[in-house]
Amino acid sequence: MNEEELIKSAQTGDMQAFSQLVKQYSPVVERFAIQMGNRVDDIDDITQEVFIRVYRFIHQFSQAKFTTWLYKITLNVTRDFARKKTGHLKRILSLQKEPQEQPAYTEHFILRNEQDRKLHECIQRLDEKYRVPIILYYFHDRKYDEIAEILNQNLSTVKTRLLRGKEMLKKQLERMEGKEGESIG
Repeated sequence: MNEEELIKSAQTGDMQAFSQLVKQYSPVVERFAIQMGNRVDDIDDITQEVFIRVYRFIHQFSQAKFTTWLYKITLNVTRDFARKKTGHLKRILSLQKEPQEQPAYTEHFILRNEQDRKLHECIQRLDEKYRVPIILYYFHDRKYDEIAEILNQNLSTVKTRLLRGKEMLKKQLERMEGKEGESIG
């Protein structure tokens, strides 16, 4: 079955078709969630929540591109997860009254070399409004109009944020390279 047939079958309650959608799109969701800065330990929970929402709302799906809808859901789940986690950490910290250790970077799971690690680290430092378009455009090959739809923004806003985000990223990478050069020399 092609994507459209799978979606229509899943909308009628065909669990095999829904299972095939999960199997086909889980890697996309996982990769995007990792690139959004989530911990590897949380990826399974985030992916599960994304597909629970897909299941609950698939009957409402009517957009032209399933992946656009999936990116929107993943972005919302990631944001919700971060809010819940922040609230939970605040409660724990107020009870313990001691500093919480920073979560480990997730790039060790997905990134293979030092340059990728540095790039990922710099991307994670960007404000979300720049980070998300960069990840969608450069790592998920989404076009400007699809990014605009995922983020519910104007096309010109997306283009501007991509341009500014690239400039900020370039400056961060140059600063990182400069600091390493100073520590070596």
